[in-house]
Amino acid sequence: MRMIKKIVIAISGASGSIYPKRLLDALVQTPHTVAIVMSEHARQIWNEELESWPIEKYDRPVYGIKDFSVPFVSGSNAWDACVVIPASMGMIGRIAHGYSDDAIARTADVQLKERKQLILMPRETPYNLIHIENMKLLTLAGALILPASPSFYSKPKTLEEAVDTVIARVLDHLGVENNLRKRWSDE
Repeated sequence: MRMIKKIVIAISGASGSIYPKRLLDALVQTPHTVAIVMSEHARQIWNEELESWPIEKYDRPVYGIKDFSVPFVSGSNAWDACVVIPASMGMIGRIAHGYSDDAIARTADVQLKERKQLILMPRETPYNLIHIENMKLLTLAGALILPASPSFYSKPKTLEEAVDTVIARVLDHLGVENNLRKRWSDE
């Protein structure tokens, strides 16, 4: 039997709201505890990109980025995992340099200092040297950089199927079983 995990889904202000939506779609079907923290800019982008799907439909706590009363911003209550999805390059830079001025950056900082799982999904292209150096620092600190790069060997027919090839990788790294995509060389 697998352990029930406490997972923070942190949504920063970058385009690509379909990624956290599909991750939440998968996680709410599991017994894992899930909390959501999102920036004001992320909420604006979510509403523009997913206009008919309010985040409150998930019936999970949704915290604001300035809410420092959430339990997972303290090392004495570090959750098992945090996924920053999508991770804006501004957020990645703040996390990489320990600038914990909001609940997302502080949660990521706690995950790193407590040696808990931190997954960052940048959705930016192309990368400049500053982006690459920040991601290098985070990798050295113990974070996993998992870019929003869909695979196509499964021949996805819809946007959601393409996105799910990435979300399946996130779930794999979280240790959450899923059947979102065909595995390489599976019949």
